[in-house]
Amino acid sequence: MRKILPLAVVLLAVLCALPFLLSDDKPRPYQGWVEADTLFIGAENGGRLTELAVAEGQAVAAATPLFRLDDRTELAAVDGARAELAKAQAQQALVMAAQKRPEEIAVLAASEREAQAKLDLASEELERTTALFNRGTASKSNLDSAEANYAASKAALDNIRRQIDLGRLPERDETIRAAEKTVRSVQANLAAAEAALARRAVTSPAAGTVEELYYRTGEVVPAGRPVVAILPPENIKLRFFIPQAALAGTRLGDRVTVSCDGCETSAARITFIASSAEYTPPEIYTPEERAKLVYRIEAVPEKPALLRVGQPVDIQPAAGSGEAQ
Repeated sequence: MRKILPLAVVLLAVLCALPFLLSDDKPRPYQGWVEADTLFIGAENGGRLTELAVAEGQAVAAATPLFRLDDRTELAAVDGARAELAKAQAQQALVMAAQKRPEEIAVLAASEREAQAKLDLASEELERTTALFNRGTASKSNLDSAEANYAASKAALDNIRRQIDLGRLPERDETIRAAEKTVRSVQANLAAAEAALARRAVTSPAAGTVEELYYRTGEVVPAGRPVVAILPPENIKLRFFIPQAALAGTRLGDRVTVSCDGCETSAARITFIASSAEYTPPEIYTPEERAKLVYRIEAVPEKPALLRVGQPVDIQPAAGSGEAQ
C-alpha cells in the first residue's frame, strides 16, 4: 500500500504536466471566411436584352463585350442628328460664301464694262466741248450738259463696281456667328446621341470571372438593374476577428498564412483593422466566447484563385504578432 501511494502521486503529476509537455508555442489560428466585392454590371436605362455575350463561369478581360440592349431608338436619334448637322454645315457654308452667285457676278461685270465705255465716251465729249467753249464756239449750256453726262457716267460705273464688291462678300458677321453656333449646337446633340447609343452596349469594367447572369436574351431589363455579376480577383478578401490582447501586435501590411480544408496553404496581407470592438460573430465561436469583444480584420490574399467566396478559412498570424485567442 505504501508503494502504490507514491506511484499514484507520480502518475497524477505526469498527467497534469502532459498538456504542457505536448503543447508548442505556435498560436492557434483565427477563424474567418472569404468575402468578395462583386461588380454588378447593368445599363443606365432599361430595355429589351438583345444580345448576351458571356456565360456564367467565363473569365473575361477588361473591355470585353458583356451584353447589348435594344438600340433602335438610339440609332434613329443618331441618324437624325447627323442629318441636322449636314443641314447646319450647308447653311454655314452658304453664309460664308459670296452673297452673289458667279453668274450674277458675271452679269455685273458686263454692266461694268458697259458703264466704263459710256464713261470713256462722256470723257471725250467733255474734252471736246471744253475746247470749243474755250474758243467761243460752244455755249455754256453745252459745257454744263457735257459735264453732267460725264458725272452721271462716272457715278454709274462706281455703283456697279460697289455691287460687284458687295456680291463677293459673305453675309454679315452676326449671320456668320449665328450659323457657327448652330453647327456647334447640332454637333453637341450628335455627340449626346452617339453616347446614348454606345451605352446600349455594355463592356466589362475590369478583368474577372462572370459569377451570375440575372437576365436572358429577350427579357426586358428595368433601369438600374444588374445584368451580369463579375468578380475581379483583386476584390477577393479575407475577414476574421482577433481578441483585444492580440490587437497591439497586429499592423497593417502584416503577412498571415491562410489555410482551409482541401486547399493549398497561401499567404495574405492585412489591409484593414477595425477601430472599434464588436461582439464575436455567432458563426465563429462557442456561446461561451461570444461575449468577448473582438476586432474585425481584413486581408488580401496573394493567390485569390485558390479561394472561393464564403469558404471558411484558418488565419495563422505571422511570427511576432499578437497571440491568438
